[in-house]
Amino acid sequence: MTQIELGLFREGLFPTSTKQLECVPVSAALASALNATWHSRLPCIHSSNILRNRYHICFATMYDWRYFSVGIWSSPVNQNFNVDTVLELRRLAISPESPKYTASWMLSKMIKEIKKQLPSITRLISYQDTEVHKGTIYKAANWQQTARTRYQPWDKSRKRQASQSQGDKIRWEYQLTKNR
Repeated sequence: MTQIELGLFREGLFPTSTKQLECVPVSAALASALNATWHSRLPCIHSSNILRNRYHICFATMYDWRYFSVGIWSSPVNQNFNVDTVLELRRLAISPESPKYTASWMLSKMIKEIKKQLPSITRLISYQDTEVHKGTIYKAANWQQTARTRYQPWDKSRKRQASQSQGDKIRWEYQLTKNR
């Protein structure tokens, strides 16, 4: 997709508040393209890596017919998680033109929609790259830090592209339902 097709360089106003944004579902292909434009560490995610999961859902924020952020969710990459009840935030990318607090605001909107569309999902997870992020958005959105993992290359078992990030990760979790 071209930058014009993505609605990135249209003339127009920039939002000054998250109240001006609309969070909408988008296709995996569009979400991948928007992520490639804005993500700080992991710009590459092919739409097939989203679509081949049991569950997947993608969102973007819009204002004045332009996109300003994207969130990509799918069943967890780590197969130790129950793919029927856990959903992973694979990417969250925010345009530099987005208003302050877009990430936390978008997390809230996406969670509400996930609860509606995927009622079997009871827990959300995400991984923070410790080399460049502090976890501020997760703290602000009441997520819990649950684990820290050291970097491990992905190319041990088969030929893969080089790692996009070699930083340690912190896993954050958010419970959608209370434990019974």
